[in-house]
Amino acid sequence: MRTAFDVLLWIGVAVAVIFSFLVFVTGKGDAMSGGGGIRTTYKGKASIEDLIGRLTLGLGIAFMVLMVILDVIATQAFRSDGLPR
Repeated sequence: MRTAFDVLLWIGVAVAVIFSFLVFVTGKGDAMSGGGGIRTTYKGKASIEDLIGRLTLGLGIAFMVLMVILDVIATQAFRSDGLPR
């Protein structure tokens, strides 16, 4: 159980770093304006901004799911005093 926890923790760290990088690099400073929908061009092909937006959304969801799974594993594997069961 400890190995699964460690592997998922490192995956979570990697997802968090990539997610943070994408948010900082692609941020336009207008996050509070509310004008951030996914757009396509006239012919229906997504631009690179749309793909990065979807990737950022996917990484955010993946991070949240990983953290919930890690919490469940930690709750089951460790007692309140921090020692393994």
